[in-house]
Amino acid sequence: MSELQLSDIRKSYGSLEVIKGVDLDIKSGEFVVFVGPSGCGKSTLLRMIAGLEEITAGDLTIDGERMNDVDPSKRGIAMVFQSYALYPHMTVRENMGFALRFAGVAKSEIERRVGEAAKILELDPLLDRKPKQLSGGQRQRVAIGRAIVRHPKIFLFDEPLSNLDAELRVHMRIEIARLHKTLATTIVYVTHDQVEAMTLADKIVVMRGGVVEQIGSPLELYDDPANLFVAGFIGSPKMNFLKGAIEPGDGGQFCVRLPDYADANIPAQLTAAAPGTPVTVGIRPEHFNNTGPAALDLTIDMLEHLGGETFAYARHGNGDLVVIETKNGRGLKSGDRIAARFDPASALVFDVNGRRLR
Repeated sequence: MSELQLSDIRKSYGSLEVIKGVDLDIKSGEFVVFVGPSGCGKSTLLRMIAGLEEITAGDLTIDGERMNDVDPSKRGIAMVFQSYALYPHMTVRENMGFALRFAGVAKSEIERRVGEAAKILELDPLLDRKPKQLSGGQRQRVAIGRAIVRHPKIFLFDEPLSNLDAELRVHMRIEIARLHKTLATTIVYVTHDQVEAMTLADKIVVMRGGVVEQIGSPLELYDDPANLFVAGFIGSPKMNFLKGAIEPGDGGQFCVRLPDYADANIPAQLTAAAPGTPVTVGIRPEHFNNTGPAALDLTIDMLEHLGGETFAYARHGNGDLVVIETKNGRGLKSGDRIAARFDPASALVFDVNGRRLR
């Protein structure tokens, strides 16, 4: 296990700066996930850690040793790519041991390491098969095994599950989480799928446009997002956003008037605000209930029944859709008018620049 530190890391291609000063400390044994939309710089940052992209400015250290100019093969890092990149003419055993054989490791040691990795990944019965005889999930496990046998200080994963179908992705998430627990090693993982990030990470790094928007545990980011982008990116279905304006409330408090929802007034949990200030109110679908003191008058457009829960897609007039999660959706139907109730304490407020107001 090893610690990884990024200090003001930057990457430019000519005049185009794509990584704009990233500071990050990754503790030994942590599972850290870089997440964000396509083009946000997460894979570029991972490749800079691996040494596959040059660092324009800043310092990258592993266990306190500066790695900016160290050859990728000498950084103690193993990387698993989106593509399995297995040699089709080699068996699973040969694919997993190839890098060690190329490095001149003794045959007996290669056999021992391949055997250990195969046991961890439950590949023992498949060692003599060739890639064409394997499923997508099995091929990905072989690619992971090829990294394990190198005994790296740090594992890097670059969207390793994006080529798998939905069921296999769920299975492989479990496998990777189990692998981290078994090896207790440092893992840096890149994905655009926030569900993967939420289920795998000890710490999530949310990126946008080459900048880190927020760092924290999955539930910290979910419960306490710093801005509108993080609030909308983390969570599935995404948070509902309602346009409004600050109004003075009772007893020196504040409320938010929602003009698109019949001027509904929502008490705001704010310490200071200027009346008339435009804001956005965020409410997660699961925060709607039958007893909350605040309510929105809505009409159901569509229902999504998932068995134990139902998502109601509703709107007021011609306004935006509001997603409501309910356990009592069997009695609802399209066209029903409902009072979508919620506790204002669960609502978040953001300013016009997307910053969280508290």
